[in-house]
Amino acid sequence: MRTLLILSIAALALVACEREDREYRSNPVTAETNEKIALVPLSAGPGGPTEQRSGIGKDYEENAYHISQGQRLYTWFNCNGCHANGGGDSGPALMDDRWIYGGQIENIVQTIREGRPNGMPSFRGKIPDDQIWQIAAYIRSMGRNVPKPAAPSRKDDMSPGPAEQRRPPGEVIDGGQIPPSAQMPQ
Repeated sequence: MRTLLILSIAALALVACEREDREYRSNPVTAETNEKIALVPLSAGPGGPTEQRSGIGKDYEENAYHISQGQRLYTWFNCNGCHANGGGDSGPALMDDRWIYGGQIENIVQTIREGRPNGMPSFRGKIPDDQIWQIAAYIRSMGRNVPKPAAPSRKDDMSPGPAEQRRPPGEVIDGGQIPPSAQMPQ
């Protein structure tokens, strides 16, 4: 009788267990979020430009797993080929607080997805959307714009300052200086 009771409880426990559904690889085009981001704070008429942010960026910025995956993908997709380790090289620096196209995570996702003139290629359809968000979250962590518990550690030999978790929170200043090569000819 006791064995039958234990077997029935075990059978109920197994039936009650439900495996977590995970999507291991998302479709790069159909799973894309639809953010409407203004590149500049200028618009015709009163008020600023209309934007639609899904709020998904906060989920990526506050999650240590996504940021660490973004760190890994940053290296795999050779982002450091142009941006070095965030300090800039042929591409702009990602560790400072000046962003030409906006420094919010949605702006960075848009830049990776659409590309920018003068060198930044478009990765739409080449990188799945969730990986673009992870890379953008890692880029935000370079500028100290993520919560300290979620910020990844960095190899101390590559950083001239203290690790990201030990730095004070950063501040994003949109609308940095436009390089002469990106300005409209007069």
